[in-house]
Order: sequence, then structure tokens, then C-alpha cells
Amino acid sequence: MFVAGQKEMQQMDQYTIEKIGLPGIVLMENAGSKVVEEILASSPCESPRVIVLAGGGNNGGDGFVIARRLFDLGLDPLLCLLVKPEMIKGDAKVHFEVYHNRGLPIFHFQENSTAAFRTALNQADIIIDAMIGTGVSGSIREPFIQVISLVNEYEGRKLVISVDIPSGVNSDNGKVAGAAIKATKTITFVFPKKGFFFNDGPLYVGEWKAVDISVPPSIIADLGLVMPKLITEPYVLASVPQRSINGHKGTFGHALILGGSRNYVGAPIFAAKAALYSGAGLVTLALPESIYPMASAQFPEALFLPLPEVAGHFSEKAIDEMLPLLHQFDSVAVGPGMGRFPGGEEWMKSLVTSLNNQHLVVDADALYLLRDQLDLIREYKGHVIFTPHPGEMARLVNKTVKEVEENRLEIASAFAKEHAVYLLLKGHRSVISTPEGDVYINPHGHDALGKGGSGDVLTGLISSFLAQGATPLHALISASYIHARAGEEKAKVLSHYGVMPSDIINGIRDQLI
Repeated sequence: MFVAGQKEMQQMDQYTIEKIGLPGIVLMENAGSKVVEEILASSPCESPRVIVLAGGGNNGGDGFVIARRLFDLGLDPLLCLLVKPEMIKGDAKVHFEVYHNRGLPIFHFQENSTAAFRTALNQADIIIDAMIGTGVSGSIREPFIQVISLVNEYEGRKLVISVDIPSGVNSDNGKVAGAAIKATKTITFVFPKKGFFFNDGPLYVGEWKAVDISVPPSIIADLGLVMPKLITEPYVLASVPQRSINGHKGTFGHALILGGSRNYVGAPIFAAKAALYSGAGLVTLALPESIYPMASAQFPEALFLPLPEVAGHFSEKAIDEMLPLLHQFDSVAVGPGMGRFPGGEEWMKSLVTSLNNQHLVVDADALYLLRDQLDLIREYKGHVIFTPHPGEMARLVNKTVKEVEENRLEIASAFAKEHAVYLLLKGHRSVISTPEGDVYINPHGHDALGKGGSGDVLTGLISSFLAQGATPLHALISASYIHARAGEEKAKVLSHYGVMPSDIINGIRDQLI
């Protein structure tokens, strides 16, 4: 499934109207009819009382269709018009005139008191937001600000359904233009919008569903559009490495987890456990020799490679000891718990130039140690995967965390293409970018994952799938999705507060059943 922005949807609508020949008023009729289907399917009662809040643009036009269709089905909706009739334009005007010509009732917001509007909201079982839609830019104005405020007072008490996107949410970036409807559910057309997944968007869209209004998806190819893709369960099932029933430990790959330091013993263990628990045939945990006794006691299933250290961190001699062994690993993950240390940048350079072009996953402080020598990555002959959180991404691109969070798609895509890496930008809605410019959005994951060690689990999971033969893209798609779903499911039992990295690891096994 693709994810669209305002410009892409405008292009697709225009193509459908002008090239295919399906008029805009028909698309609007289809849109309103589809929303009515969802209203009836979601209704808390058999004959719900519905209030439709309509503006003067295309979103309002959808609202006019919705109200008329509800009347045709025997309900008694209240159409609340928030603008003067003369402000209604284009296809919306056609549908308003149809509604008006039938003599159906209209509540004119500007001609009634706030008290009367409150009464109407109180009496409704379902509130339909068809006020602004995807056309919002800049700050919204009155009376929409007042209406949004009044509707949001019913959050959690009324079923609020937004048409296409909650009014006030920017469809491209999810930013709120001063105020926005907090929807219980959003019925969107053709594709979900980018704004559903970023910045404030996830706080407002509620549950969402994309419905068909006769705009064919093939238009994307016809127009040559480049759009992000949404990671869905069928895509994940096709991306997870398949297991042969007669396989053995050599069949399922050998992953090397390289990390740990005196102050960070747990991180590499989490990564190694995630790798082994998700199917890797062998997992070797390479770590400073002083923490080997603790690590081996906690995770005897792993193979261990204790390496020379200085002050609790890897020393230069560690590379020399690993060198004869590096050829045996199918994937290498570096960074979990490794920390920063004097000479670390040179140490990372030695490691990268010593590898045999295996799949390389770079995480945590390994990203920091590579920040000023990214040319090493561009010259690496194997596939490289970076897995930064927003703070690490900010350091890599010399921007603030705020700038990264506000432009996740653009920054991730540009970095991946410039440095020829596969990038997983972690966060509430993780973004995957490829060297070729393809972008994927993970729609799952929430605050239960917001705990130290969660990212290390993800690194181990990616490394495991790579070792088992997955392509970098398939490993990232399946690992990010399974990791997020494991956290979500564990939170249902353990609460959003109580999910630990070990719980996510156990949850991964549940997801792979």
C-alpha cells in the first residue's frame, strides 16, 4: 500500500477526471457513499443520531453527500454548515444544491448560538468531521477553531469520524495548524496520507481505513509518481526468511554481534538473544574480555569471543584477534553497548576495512564513531544498514532532533541515497530508506518500546534475518514490523509502562509462530 501527500492526491484526482473521464462530482458521490458504509458499520446503535460538520470545499462536499445518503437510508442526520452558502465552490456546490433542492434540513452555524450547537452535539451519537480535509495550509481560522474545540470536548465519549483526514492536520507532515479534530476513526480515500504517521498526526487520526472511490492505483505508474510504501502484514510474511524443515544450524546463518563495554553489559546480550531467538543458526557475541564472565553467565546459548580491551573498551588488538575469524560470519552488527572511547574512530575504520563485505549493521555509538568518516561506508562493497534513533540521526546530518523529527521522510531518504546505505530511522513511526530512494513506513509501535535496550533487540533481529539470507530491505521490513508488534502485544498484558527488552525478545518468538 502506498502513502500519499496532498500533491500526489491532487494529481491522481485530476488524472482520473481529465484522462479517465470520471467527473469530480462522481468521485465525491463515491467518497460520501463509502463513508456512509463505514458510519453504519461503526455505529454504536441501530439508528444513530448523526451530525455532519461541513465546510465549503471538497471535504464539505463529501459531507453533503454523507448527509443526503443517510437520509435516503432512513436516518435523520443534522447537516451543520459552517460557512455561508455562497462560499461553497466547485463540485461541492453541485452536491450542496442537490441537498438544498431536496428540501433537506440545514443547521447554519453562523446563524445559531453556541448553546444550540452544543445541544446538537450532545444529542448526536456520531459526529462527522467534513470541515477542511487535506487542503489545510497554515493556521486555520474561525469558526473552525471554535467548532474543533467544542467537538474535542467529547473525546472518548462520542464516535468522531473524520473524512479523509482530521480537520486541522496537515496531510503531508502531520503538523497541526493551531487546532485539529481528535478523531476516533478516519475514513480516507484511495491511500493513507503521510500526515497520519508523523509529528502530531498519530495523536489525531485514531483508527484509519483507506477506501476505494474509483481512483485506480495504476495511476501511480501512469503519472510516474514516487511515493512511500506502508509496511503491511502480508508484505512482512513475504519478507521473513523461510526455514527448510531439514535445515540445521549451518543452514540458518552465523551472526556476529560486536559490542559491550564496562558500563553497558546488557545491550549486546539483548542483541544476541534477539538474533538467536529469531532463528539464526549461530550467534557469536564479541565483547571486551572483562565483561565476558557476566555475559556468558546470562546467555550460555551464544558463542563468545572475548577480545582485548583498554579501560573497559575494545583495544586496537581486538581487531587483530578477530581478523582470522571474520570470514565465517554472514552478518556483522556493531555498536550495542560499545560506548565511545579514545581512538574509537580509528578502531571503527580498522573494523570496516577488515570485513569481508558481509552485511553490516551499524547502531548506537558505532554510528557516532563513523559520523565523520562516512566515505568508508560509501566505499564498502557489501550492504550497510544504519539504525539511528532521532538523536543519532541529528548528529549524522548536523541538524537538531526537532529538524529530524519534523522531516523524517525527507532526511532519511536523502541520507540513504547520498551514502548508499539502507537506513532505518527509528521513532514512533519508523522510516526505512534504500540507496535507490525507496521509502517505507512502519505503521506500528508505540511508547512501550521507549526504553533502553529496545533498539539493541531490533539490531539483533535485523542481523538474524540477514544471516538467514534475507535481503537488507526484507530484513529491515520484517524486523522493524515484528519488533513493533511484539512491543504492542506485550503492552496489552504488561502495560505500556512495564515492557522490558526481554519481553520484546519473547514477544518476537510469538510473532514468528
